[in-house]
Amino acid sequence: MSAAQDSVSLWLGQLQSGGESAARELWGQYFGAMVELARTNLRGVSARAADEEDVALSAFKSFCRAVERGRYPDLSGRDELWALLVTITARKAVDLKRYECRRKRQPPAGAGAGNPPALEDAVGREPDPEFAARVAEECERLLGLLTDPVLRTVAVRKMEGFTHAEVAAELGVVPRTIERKLNLIRRLWEAGGES
Repeated sequence: MSAAQDSVSLWLGQLQSGGESAARELWGQYFGAMVELARTNLRGVSARAADEEDVALSAFKSFCRAVERGRYPDLSGRDELWALLVTITARKAVDLKRYECRRKRQPPAGAGAGNPPALEDAVGREPDPEFAARVAEECERLLGLLTDPVLRTVAVRKMEGFTHAEVAAELGVVPRTIERKLNLIRRLWEAGGES
């Protein structure tokens, strides 16, 4: 287990016991990435309504409260933690987008009574939280198929939006190696982990 993995596991254990310093450490480690994730998920929402830092802060606060209440007793590692934070942040962003879309569709008082809704309003523009949860669960399942920690790191970094060159630099390899590992990951996922 790497030193970073050890640190995250230690912080998670401390957070489960109500450790504020552990929450600060995890905040420092993940908050920036959560803000970027929220920013990506909030594209198309007005800047006033879509403060990605507020979404990330709300997601992190919800995560900490849930851990302190014992909701995730088996959460132990960096990859599981990141998948959970992605899920919570994405749900918060989707909820905000849905709220803003509903608010925009509401006509001013006394205006437009009796007008049929536009097709896009009836169908909806964003996935619902249940769909977002299914996507997150599928991501977790697929990551679970990767028993090699290097393959998991490559997959997670690519999901986080890192380029081949950035992942290669982190792992100390050339970008072509990352391409080969991504091809192996695709084959494993297509085979359902049987290879």
